[in-house]
Amino acid sequence: MSETLIWIAIVSYLLVALIIAVLSRQRGVTDMSGYFLGNRQMNGFVSALSYSATTYSAFMMVGLAGLTYAGGVGALGFEIIYFAGVSLVAIFGPRFWAVGKRYGYVTPSEMLGHRYASSMVAVVVSLASCLFLIPYAAVQLSGIGYLLQGMTDGAISFTTGVVLATVLAIVFSQVAGIRSVMWTDSLQAIMMVIASTLVALLVIHELGGFSELFGTLAREHPESLSVPGGGGFFNFVTFLGLTIPWFFFSLSNPQVSQRLYMPSSLRALRQMLLGFLGFGFIYTLVSVLWGFSSLVAFPDLETADLATPALLASSYVPPVLGVIVMVGIMAAAVSTIDSILLTLSSMLARDVYANLGAKVTERRQLLIGKLVIPLIALVAFGFAELELGLIAVLSVVASSGLAVMVPAIIGAFYWRRGTASGALVSMLGAGTFVIVVYLNGNSVLGLPAGVWGIPVATLLFVVVSLMTSAPVDRATEFMTEASRYQAVANKASRQEAPAGPRS
Repeated sequence: MSETLIWIAIVSYLLVALIIAVLSRQRGVTDMSGYFLGNRQMNGFVSALSYSATTYSAFMMVGLAGLTYAGGVGALGFEIIYFAGVSLVAIFGPRFWAVGKRYGYVTPSEMLGHRYASSMVAVVVSLASCLFLIPYAAVQLSGIGYLLQGMTDGAISFTTGVVLATVLAIVFSQVAGIRSVMWTDSLQAIMMVIASTLVALLVIHELGGFSELFGTLAREHPESLSVPGGGGFFNFVTFLGLTIPWFFFSLSNPQVSQRLYMPSSLRALRQMLLGFLGFGFIYTLVSVLWGFSSLVAFPDLETADLATPALLASSYVPPVLGVIVMVGIMAAAVSTIDSILLTLSSMLARDVYANLGAKVTERRQLLIGKLVIPLIALVAFGFAELELGLIAVLSVVASSGLAVMVPAIIGAFYWRRGTASGALVSMLGAGTFVIVVYLNGNSVLGLPAGVWGIPVATLLFVVVSLMTSAPVDRATEFMTEASRYQAVANKASRQEAPAGPRS
């Protein structure tokens, strides 16, 4: 595909996105809630599109398509498990939203620190999130590098793509905070799902239609249609290791759970969830079809993550449509990086800097948050340059580390006996265990780290909590306020309730 056409498409997208980002700015934003949460005033439609663009990033059209290419139908089952895990938002989303409104939380780590009456809990959650999310951000940068490299047959290098993505992520994050990210996300999500669906249908038509596509797979790649999947990539244990952390993604990943604070009302929160489910169902099917189509068209690719770039650069896809899909994928990846940058910077400013130093003002926290955004991006850039392998697998490695926070999150809302010591030991102990297992072949008793993380964290959380003193009064107040405030907001429907003071 023409390198000139690709650069024209990128520049055009950049100009449109920058205009939207600038127009979305709010004047006079001087506090953390305004910059990182959009003053908790986001409507359901924008929230749904932004949540979708943030979640379905380079992982889908590059990573999931590549995983389908390498592992066959098992990739669809893997993603369906994640899709099922979104049901957790229906359970915990209203509670996150309610306590966020009631206590004025900006970050999930701040919420846990307050619930367990321990600033150290907030600090550890923040630092652990950086440890595991920066590699996940690097995965998005790598996705753009592979995309541009594959579509131009190396004319645009992997490093050039990564540098471009890093610069775009910093720019969009700095322009207006989360408001610019959410409005540009909306543009990206609409373009992404429409273009990718149309091109997928076109490619399948060029390959002879659905019957011919799956007929060819059945004849030439029968293993790709067998459970758990083809190519020897999937087996039951591997599947469990990948899917268990992915099921809890919506709770464990702070760049996702932080968005539960942003809708203006519970009605907007519900609209966000329903919109995301519709978007995700379509995009999952499209991504898997991309992987199968590429396997039929190009069965001998050296790298599975080049499945989508090879297809977009081929004669099966008209160049103009190809670059539109390319820009959509690139924009989605940048959206995820933006969200990670904003979430991590808000956690470092509010839960590390403010807790470890002297008490600082909101304005000072906001300044620190803005300053660390490019630093986090540069660390992610360095990690991306390592080119460590399958995007989908690296994404799950990050989720496996973050999943050790799930017991403390569930305990915050449903177990009064949970303690700060239990939360700290579970996160530090299980997190260290997961890292050690990955570094030593990713197997203990024949099971990968993704299987062990949550059980180990749960055991440590329960045992240590029972051995230590719980902040029962704080826990009772927190859990009561979550239920009461949620009930009041339900009755008020569209009315917005002001954030109350932290106790």
